[in-house]
Amino acid sequence: MPKAFVLITSEAGCEKEIMNELKKIKQVKEVHKLYGVYDIITILETKDMDELDRLVWYNIRRLDKVRSTVTMIVHGSI
Repeated sequence: MPKAFVLITSEAGCEKEIMNELKKIKQVKEVHKLYGVYDIITILETKDMDELDRLVWYNIRRLDKVRSTVTMIVHGSI
């Protein structure tokens, strides 16, 4: 089951709106507002890499007011 962290840069002042949209996606496990270079971080868990790819490209990157994303796929954990 692939897991990924997605860092999101949004239009100024639109973080809450984007976070509410992200919470509607069943593969989104956590959503947090950040201070710094990125505005939002979300944790995704999908059934396979194809689903992860589709989710980022067609559900997250296409959200209104999302300017950019950086996806970090988890390789392992302790």
